Amino acid sequence: MRSSNFLYSSSPSQSVMSKLNFIVPIKEVPDIENVKFDREKGRIDRSSAEAEPNPFDLNALEEAVKIKEEIGGKITVLSMGPSQAEKTLREALSRGADEAVLLTDKNFAGSDTWATSYTLAMAIKKIGNYDLILCGEKSVDGDTGQVGPEISEILNIPHVAFVNEVTDRDENSISVKSETWSRSYLRKVDFPGLITVTKDVNEPRLPSLSDKLKAKKAEIEIWGVSDLEEFAEEVNYGGTGSPTAVVNIEVPEEKGRKSKIFEGETKEAVERLLTSLEKDVGGL
Repeated sequence: MRSSNFLYSSSPSQSVMSKLNFIVPIKEVPDIENVKFDREKGRIDRSSAEAEPNPFDLNALEEAVKIKEEIGGKITVLSMGPSQAEKTLREALSRGADEAVLLTDKNFAGSDTWATSYTLAMAIKKIGNYDLILCGEKSVDGDTGQVGPEISEILNIPHVAFVNEVTDRDENSISVKSETWSRSYLRKVDFPGLITVTKDVNEPRLPSLSDKLKAKKAEIEIWGVSDLEEFAEEVNYGGTGSPTAVVNIEVPEEKGRKSKIFEGETKEAVERLLTSLEKDVGGL
């Protein structure tokens, strides 16, 4: 295990002085535009595309950075995955995070959303001092939107999901607008709390070359099962601790559009078109 008290920040004095601590869970996912699907196994072939940070999590990180720039604070990014996920954490450091923790252990493998949420929540308990947890609405490879709310339930803190705008923030709370069931809701969350954000909340900035170089040299905390034993029960990890399992995934075959041409006099052509539409609608 490697551990460090490394603090990565463009303005360290501000981070040290502020009382606020932000935690952003971030997942490494395959490039969803290029990933292939293994139809025989009913699984995503993660090796078929380059890995990248989950886009929704970059929105969460950007919002944390914006708040830090406004009122100060420290951002810790947290990821669970194989050792290769260090790349995603370094990307997060280059985008404004101050510290990074990677949860990697063979016992974490096979986790469903609940076991994933449990493991992340136990790591957050180990981190200890936090005010606001910011999560992406969902991951592009799972699309469940469950992990953020489940973390809040396990930690017994309030949360607001589907946040598309932060309207106000201070050292004690955050006010947000949430889009749910085609309606907008204004909510205020006292710290400690959790929000999940949509892609409409902001536009993540790109890191500078100097920030990338600094992040490349940063040391990342590596935690496994033994590092969380004070807070967690090992039986809740991975496949063993997962109450659900994905048996199979089916992707429907893409069908091309069919076209029909109705020729002849306008009135007759329109009548044939309407008849055809009635048959199509009736068959739905």
